[in-house]
Amino acid sequence: MPTGNAGMTPDDRPNSTTPPQSASDETATHTQTAAADAPTPTDPHARRIRRRLITGTAAVVVIAVAAALAIVSVNYQRAAAQSAITKHITQVYTKEYQAKAAADLAAKKKAGTYTEDHMLTVENPYGTNTTSLYVYFTTQDAVSVTYTVTAKGYPDFTATAYQAKTYQNTHEFTVLGLIPNATNTIIFTLRTASGKQVTKTITHRMGALLGWEQTRVTLTKQNTTTKLGNGLYAILGNDSEGQDYMFYYDDNGVLRGEIPILYYRSHRLLFKNGIMYFSVSTHDIVGMNRLGRIVKWYSTGSGYILHHDYVMDSNGDFVILATKTGQKTMQDYIIKIDATTGKVSTLLDMGDLFGDYRDAATFASLSSGSGSNVCNADNCSTKKDWIHLNTIQMLPDGDAIVSSREMSTIIRINDLEGTPSIESMIGEPTFWKGTGYEKYLMTKDTSDGDWPSTGGQHTVTYEEDDSLEDGQYYLYMFDNNYGFSPTRPEYDWAAHVKDIETKATSGTKSYYYKYLVDTKANTYKLVRSIDVPYSSVVSSAQEYEDGTVITDSGKQGIWGVYDDDGSLIAQYKMITSKTYIYRVFKYDFEGFYFAKG
Repeated sequence: MPTGNAGMTPDDRPNSTTPPQSASDETATHTQTAAADAPTPTDPHARRIRRRLITGTAAVVVIAVAAALAIVSVNYQRAAAQSAITKHITQVYTKEYQAKAAADLAAKKKAGTYTEDHMLTVENPYGTNTTSLYVYFTTQDAVSVTYTVTAKGYPDFTATAYQAKTYQNTHEFTVLGLIPNATNTIIFTLRTASGKQVTKTITHRMGALLGWEQTRVTLTKQNTTTKLGNGLYAILGNDSEGQDYMFYYDDNGVLRGEIPILYYRSHRLLFKNGIMYFSVSTHDIVGMNRLGRIVKWYSTGSGYILHHDYVMDSNGDFVILATKTGQKTMQDYIIKIDATTGKVSTLLDMGDLFGDYRDAATFASLSSGSGSNVCNADNCSTKKDWIHLNTIQMLPDGDAIVSSREMSTIIRINDLEGTPSIESMIGEPTFWKGTGYEKYLMTKDTSDGDWPSTGGQHTVTYEEDDSLEDGQYYLYMFDNNYGFSPTRPEYDWAAHVKDIETKATSGTKSYYYKYLVDTKANTYKLVRSIDVPYSSVVSSAQEYEDGTVITDSGKQGIWGVYDDDGSLIAQYKMITSKTYIYRVFKYDFEGFYFAKG
């Protein structure tokens, strides 16, 4: 910055030779006298002062301009790099790119003879997992293959590679878990059915990540003897204004996979016949094989926007929550994509079931309620977000269960793919009083005590159990405990639901809830509850195969693992790119990346 008198005009400077016009004669005389003692413009001393001032000012200006240009240059370089990455990822998800990658890999396999002493390894050949390594080789003996990835400063990562047969002579698989910007040592253990084994070691220098994510998130382990099970946590939507990704983290909080997507988020992973399906944009779902090659492409087309969730029905077709484009409402449709033909069809406009309610609702959305002008797949201030579906589950009998955040209600839909109708609802009775829809509400069974109704619940999950009576099932969920319905501004959540939160960022707690639903008695009952960190929106809950409960408090970027008693085993904290982590689900990946246990 300019200092001293630099940057002043001559009339601003303290020793200006021009007296103030408003001064008295005495003042003028004193000023002129002082000026007479000062160096004159023609004096050599004055010229030196002027040169110093000019030189100093020019130097400061040059430095400031250079700094500004440097910032602009860095920002430009970052933007250019981001643009290049996005352009590359766009190409990755084309049939042409995937076909060429497959042909290149086939040519490499054909060009050499690969054994356990000379393996073919290719880093991320299909562009779908930045830190993965394709491996191919043959062995004389039929063996299984287990690998351990080691890198300085990080815990080891060990897995047994999936093979069609437990022991075989040809081995082609993906190694997960390499550490970016590091030299990774990979130890392969080859084991025969008789127990004979040999180890082979290679090293691979892994390059940089494409994204901004942490290689290691913050992990806090609690005092417990419960061990975490196998598998990887899939971070499904660390929402960003830049390039988007899906991430895999292990139980140590170490990054073991970076899967770039086109944009938006992946909502859940679906597996069928050796293919893993996930969304890569608001319109696209792809199927990826075990080697990372995209082999299936599906699109909602221009008529619908995919949001929040999707599942497979009994035929393997995709049932998807959607917004119909060109309408003044949003997040109120359910569509289907035929997995064989790719044909898109409408299953249900929720307005056909709740027409009177929809029409009476105020024109608003979550974003308009917060004063934002945002308009994206999840929120839009120019559309009526009157139901905001966020989860769907398909039941064996063809019924469906959906979760409405705006209504804080769980809805069972009869015969979704036939002639849909409202079967039943679980929600706060006072919210529905006088609407005409209260007749569908199931009765809360408080025989073992009362509890607060859910507020904006997410990931409502249907669970059968052989020990239950006919007509009974479980539903578990992440109860955000957030009472806010901008399309029903007259309803006061705090006045009707005890301890419910009404602020988006400063609540005390959310919950994992598990209900026992009895369709014959038309009741539901809370059978399990765990207090978890507060998150007003998004978030998830999952009962994992090892008996633990995994919850994601998305607004805080925290996911936690709880034991049977509801005690915290481990908690992970991730730096969020923008505002939240959408979901965290854990997958064992057995039968896909890894051998079945």
